[in-house]
Amino acid sequence: MTPLTPARARRIFLLLTLTRWFPVGLVVTVTTLLPIERGLPVTQTLTALSVTGLTVFLLELPTGGLSDALGRRPLLVAAAAMQVLAAVLFLTAQTFWAFALAAAVTGVFRALDSGPLEAWFVDTVHATEPGADVDRSLAAHSTVLGGSIAAGALVSGGLVWWHPFGAWSALALPYAVYAGLAVVHLVAVALLVREAPRPLTPPSAVTAVEDGGAADDRAADDRAADDVVEDGAAGPGTAPALPPSGRWAGARRALDSARGAPGAVRDGLRLARDNRVLRYLLLVEVFWSIGMVVFETFQPIRLSELLGGTAAGAAVSGPAAAAGWAVFAAGAALTGLATPRLGVARTAILARVLNGLGAVWMGLALGPAGLIAAYLVTYGLHGACGPAYQALLHREAESRNRSTVLSMASMLAFAAFSVAGPTLGWVADLLSTPAAMVLAGALSTLGALCFLPALRQERRRAAALATPAASAA
Repeated sequence: MTPLTPARARRIFLLLTLTRWFPVGLVVTVTTLLPIERGLPVTQTLTALSVTGLTVFLLELPTGGLSDALGRRPLLVAAAAMQVLAAVLFLTAQTFWAFALAAAVTGVFRALDSGPLEAWFVDTVHATEPGADVDRSLAAHSTVLGGSIAAGALVSGGLVWWHPFGAWSALALPYAVYAGLAVVHLVAVALLVREAPRPLTPPSAVTAVEDGGAADDRAADDRAADDVVEDGAAGPGTAPALPPSGRWAGARRALDSARGAPGAVRDGLRLARDNRVLRYLLLVEVFWSIGMVVFETFQPIRLSELLGGTAAGAAVSGPAAAAGWAVFAAGAALTGLATPRLGVARTAILARVLNGLGAVWMGLALGPAGLIAAYLVTYGLHGACGPAYQALLHREAESRNRSTVLSMASMLAFAAFSVAGPTLGWVADLLSTPAAMVLAGALSTLGALCFLPALRQERRRAAALATPAASAA
C-alpha cells in the first residue's frame, strides 16, 4: 500500500477532527440539562453521567493496547459506530438506568476514540519522514478542535432558540442533529483512513534507556518494522507474517492482533517505568488536571455566586463556554508559532506556568466580568499547552506503543481530575470557592518542573544535530 503523503494525511487528520468535535459542541451545554428536563434529580443526573468517566478509566489502557496491536483504523471505525449508538441512546433515554447506559456507551466510544486518530496521523507522517516532529500539525489539530466545539456550541444555542418542532423538547433537537452528524463522521472515517497491516506478533519489550534514549534509534526500529510489514518477511525473532490472502486470513489477523494487545500494554508500562522523560511527562497530567478543575468545574459555580443564582450563572456560562473554546483554538495556533522559536519543551513549560497563574487569577477575580476575562485567558492557555505536550509525548513513543502511551496520559488525567474535584470541593466548603481555585491554580504551576527532563533531552538533541552541521562546514 502506497503511504499517504504527510500533506494529505494532515488534511484528513484535520477534516476528521472537524467531523468528530463539531457534533460534540452541539451537546456540550445540554448533556446535563436533558436528563433534568426529563425528570431526573440533579444527584441522579450527575451519578448517571459519571459512568462515562468510570468506563473510560477502565477501558483506556486496554483499548490503547488494542490499537497498537490491531491497528488504528479498526478502533476508529468502532469508536465512530459507538458514538452513533450513544447519541441515539441518550436522545431516547427517559429513566436513570437508560441515561446510565447511554453514559456507559459514551465511555466506550471515548475510550476507543482516545488516541488512535492522532497515532494514525503520526505513524503516517513517520512512514515517509521518520522521526519528524509534528508539533505544528498538532497545534492545527487543537485549533480545529477548539473552533469546532465553539461553533457547535453556538449552533446548539441557535437550535434551542429556534425550536421548530413543538412536539419535541427544545433540548432534544441538538442531540438529534448530533446523532445525524455522528453518522457522517462514521462514513468519513471508513472512507478516508488508510493503514498498512500491522505486525502479527506482540511487540518485544522496549529496551530501557535513561532519559528517553535516542529518537533516531527508535525511528530506525520503526523503519525496520515497516520493512517487515511491506516485504512480508520476518526479521530476527519475529514470526512469519500470515499470507495476505486466504479465506480466513482477515479473521486470523484480527485474532492474532487482539492477542497482542496485552503485550502492547506491558510494552507501554515498561516504557513508562524505564523512560525517565516519559515518566515525568505523564506526571504533568496530574498537575494539569488539578488546574482544569478550576476552569471546568469551579468556573460556573463561582459565576453563579457572583451573579446571585444558578439560573443566571447558567445563562452566562453557555456563551462563555463557546468563547472559551474559540480562544482555546487561538491558543493552540499560537503554540504552532512559538515552538519553532522557543523550542517545544520551553513552550510547554511557559504554557503550563501561565495556565496555572490564569487559574489563580480566576480565583482572585472580584466580579463576573473579571472572572470571565480570566477564564478566557486561562482557557486560551489551556489550548496552548496541548500541542507542545503531545509533541513531547510522541518523541518518547514508537509506532508499536503510541496509542498506549497516549492512553496512559489520558488515564492519569481522568484519575487526577476525579480525585482533585471532590478534594477541592471539600476545600471550598471549608474555606471558600475562591480559596480552592487559588490553591488549585498554584499547585498546577508545579507541573512545569516535570518538563525539565524533556528540556534537557531537547538540548542534547539540538546539540547532536548541530555537531554534524558544524563538522560539514
